Amino acid sequence: MADARQTDRHAFDLYETLRHGSFLRALAACVEAQIAPRLREIERIVERNQWKVLEAFRACGVSDYHFAPSTGYGLDDRGRDTLEAVYARTFRAEAALVRPQIVSGTHAIALVLFGLLRPGDELVYITGRPYDTLEEVIGVRGERAGSLRDYGVGYRAVPLGPDGWIDEAAVREALTPRTKVVAIQRSCGYDDRPSFSVDAIGEMVRFVKSLRPDVLVFVDNCYGEFTETREPTEVGVDILAGSLIKNPGGGLAKTGGYVVGRAELVEQAAARLTAPGIAREVGATLGATFDFYLGFFLAPHVVGEALKGAVFAAALLERLGFRTRPRWDEPRTDLIQRIVFGAPEPLIAFAQGVQQASPVDAHVVPQPSPMPGYADPVIMAAGTFIQGASMELTFDGPVRPPYVGYLQGGLTYAHVKVGVLTAVDKLLADGFLTPPTEGSNLTLQRENRHNIP
Repeated sequence: MADARQTDRHAFDLYETLRHGSFLRALAACVEAQIAPRLREIERIVERNQWKVLEAFRACGVSDYHFAPSTGYGLDDRGRDTLEAVYARTFRAEAALVRPQIVSGTHAIALVLFGLLRPGDELVYITGRPYDTLEEVIGVRGERAGSLRDYGVGYRAVPLGPDGWIDEAAVREALTPRTKVVAIQRSCGYDDRPSFSVDAIGEMVRFVKSLRPDVLVFVDNCYGEFTETREPTEVGVDILAGSLIKNPGGGLAKTGGYVVGRAELVEQAAARLTAPGIAREVGATLGATFDFYLGFFLAPHVVGEALKGAVFAAALLERLGFRTRPRWDEPRTDLIQRIVFGAPEPLIAFAQGVQQASPVDAHVVPQPSPMPGYADPVIMAAGTFIQGASMELTFDGPVRPPYVGYLQGGLTYAHVKVGVLTAVDKLLADGFLTPPTEGSNLTLQRENRHNIP
């Protein structure tokens, strides 16, 4: 009986279950002492954003009858319409479209692009190539069935300059009389570049509008909501879009996406979701409204937890010799933590370690595989309650050089910490990191370098 009690006690101690638990316990303690000031800065951002959301709920008169579902056409759904008013007020925009019928961030972005662009118009991305899943929407890859290119919409992507900023000379040259929409991707996606802050996006908007005041500026806001105290619509962006199974869903939204911006532009996107003439007037909520309201209210806190986890991950991995972006002490404008592995095997092993620390499908062993919308095989750890929800702790990356993985999300800081430590423990056990030698101390281990080219 005493032995059973001892076994149970160890089962509730993370470090007792890890093969290199003693080393990782000491390392985590040093990291948490190091990052404590940065975590307090994140808490101040959370507080500001929590007030912003609360003020919108109060100003829009949210009441419990707004949580009632609608069916059929969804005509006169006051809960849906009030939720959209809450979003618009929070984002300091004129209007919003927040619907369970929007199936992903890619879908939300496609609604905007197809809503705004007409045959003969041109789309110009000024932050380099967009995220992989948009290439088939635009028509630069795949069968192009129903893509923008099929509808006669032109497209250019202007690479960033060597300093990571927009190439202003190239942008000036790329804008033509046909250019109707200039697009900015806030997050780095799978590119080797920093994500852009709201201030930086504001500078881009001012530059574009100085050249062409009539051009519409669109922002892919995925992964960025509530990471700062302002959103891109507060610095001149005309319209933006995102996913509810990322930041603004707060981990509760089971599906959905949103579009926020100038009223006439949101209406054009809504007409693509439903049909011209009915646009935002229809769309049953089918019981999703309560999760959308509560998730949005919790989103500032949940995003803060994920940001804290990303800071912990960066600091710990930097001590082990990995290159990360952003570094632990750099400003953050999205949830994504980029980690360079340099070879496919440690990338895959890290993903498998994160999966082992997942609440759902922890027994599954992820392997690289083709995925719809992606050009290369992708390794993905996603033991989430909601399929594909990157507000929950996930890790993924295309299996292509330089073999970079992307850690994002986490409903609680503690879970991100457990996931990262479990993944690092697997790297140590599989020989991709040099385990600490007998009697070595943590100070020496700070100079440890992974043996990956």
